[in-house]
Amino acid sequence: MSLRSLFIAAALALPLTAAADTPNIVPGLWEFTSTTSVTGEVPIPDQTDSHQECIAQGDLEDSDFQFLEVEEGCELLEHNVSADGIDYQMICREEGGEANINGRMDFLGERVEGSVNVQVQSPMGEMQMDTVVEGERLSDC
Repeated sequence: MSLRSLFIAAALALPLTAAADTPNIVPGLWEFTSTTSVTGEVPIPDQTDSHQECIAQGDLEDSDFQFLEVEEGCELLEHNVSADGIDYQMICREEGGEANINGRMDFLGERVEGSVNVQVQSPMGEMQMDTVVEGERLSDC
């Protein structure tokens, strides 16, 4: 996994594993936008990414459903899921680097909001990545 992949995995790793309670998310076509700011020794401009995804009721009830698979080299240390949201901690390791990730996502029916904070130790120095994630249901699939 390259350092760039480590950043992407860290910024976007928002597991949504269903638990006993189905997440408070209305099925349909969703648009997710994430904006990442990086502070550290290497100047990296803010980056905003968006994507659309169809989420079916069956997806929400599937215990394997996730927005993004946990990348190789990453370990989910803790996660607490409820109908109203998810909190998690993860660590990703790569040759010469490590990322400590803390995330929170609130499920608000037809919206989701959250943040991911990543502390990266790498050969390029220490970096702090802060990502704000917003999602909204657009329509039926």
